[in-house]
Amino acid sequence: MDTSAHTMTSLFDQLGLDSSDEGIKSFIKAHQLPPETKITAATFWSDGQRQFIKECYQNDADWIPVVDDLNAQLHND
Repeated sequence: MDTSAHTMTSLFDQLGLDSSDEGIKSFIKAHQLPPETKITAATFWSDGQRQFIKECYQNDADWIPVVDDLNAQLHND
């Protein structure tokens, strides 16, 4: 069982994205979502990325706090 604290950096690593501070900021700025679009329905995810995020919610995974933070930031424009 993974008991390490998950961070935005580790989430971006898990998703195979640029996990540098600048990479995270750029991704969030470039991928703002309208209020009605759920993070799991965003068209910019690969199938694997989308599945990982869906499974986090379905399994109430320990990733949820950081996924929720990303969701909020993607809807923060």
